[in-house]
Amino acid sequence: MLLKQGRKADIVDVARRARVSISTVSRSFNHPDLVNPATRKKIERAVQALGYIRNRAAQTMHGRRSGTIGLIVPTIDNAIFAEVIQSFSDAVDHAGFTLLIASHGFDLDREYAVLRKFLEHRVDGVALIGLDHSEPTFQLLDQQAVPVISIWNYEADSRISCVGVKNYDAGRMAAEHLVELGHRRIALVFPATIGNDRARGRLGGAVEVLQDQGALPPEEWTIQSPYNIAEAKEACGALFDLPECPSAVLCGNDVIAQGVIYALLKRGLKVPEDVSVMGIGDFKGSKEMEPALTTIHFPAHEIGGLAGREMCQLIAQSEPPNKVASLIRTKCDIRLSARATCRAV
Repeated sequence: MLLKQGRKADIVDVARRARVSISTVSRSFNHPDLVNPATRKKIERAVQALGYIRNRAAQTMHGRRSGTIGLIVPTIDNAIFAEVIQSFSDAVDHAGFTLLIASHGFDLDREYAVLRKFLEHRVDGVALIGLDHSEPTFQLLDQQAVPVISIWNYEADSRISCVGVKNYDAGRMAAEHLVELGHRRIALVFPATIGNDRARGRLGGAVEVLQDQGALPPEEWTIQSPYNIAEAKEACGALFDLPECPSAVLCGNDVIAQGVIYALLKRGLKVPEDVSVMGIGDFKGSKEMEPALTTIHFPAHEIGGLAGREMCQLIAQSEPPNKVASLIRTKCDIRLSARATCRAV
């Protein structure tokens, strides 16, 4: 089958080449599970041969779904969200959706601007990281009645659907492990907590445990650092030049923990012989470090996959358009991964 020069293939061309009806071609795109596998294969071969591309914009104009989901993350500059993004992407792709990803650089005003752009492109649903968002963002989601889900954090009274862990519990678990090892001189290295409920929850849980033990660190042992190895190394370097050095450092996540370890090694200090280091998150590579990082394991793959499937369910519940789907709140379990960077004192 030859097309006139310059003319792009349409759904009619695909149907003719595959020798099926136009409705069957449409069904193979929108509800592939309802089409015989052999027929789907014929249609796929016709699509590939003709270079056919569906016009999603035209579908959206006629009130049909765009087939896209927008995911807004704080950063794509390191491995913090890599595993959860991948498993979320796999889940929505399996359901026939395309994923659009953007980052806001830990700026909630910028997050609002990105959300507006996604909604202008008529995404079928929006996924966000965490439960801290600006009031304009919450209002816009309500006004547009778009299905939305938060990934990574769980709260029983969240304003939007969520799949994740209780970060407060992670902070408590990390501090309790150090206390059980006999540590009382514990420094805290955490990112800024404004607009970041992950960091705020973890820090709050850790501080509660240390306060109960009469082991709250002095001001100079409480360091603020971004999610960056080099900046964490620089931010906490002076901590180890003080007359009295902590016996352990509890870090807001594994990225910061790596920076702390490099700062210790630079000063000739050994981990864990001189200073124990505790992370939170258990990102890919933390287990393979030398020494292997002691941390709190977050089931990132499970969180991303669950959130992807729940996102698709929310979109299904929201049909017809402007119907508000019920909230989904799913809590995932965390656990201690005791490895080689912490020892008893």
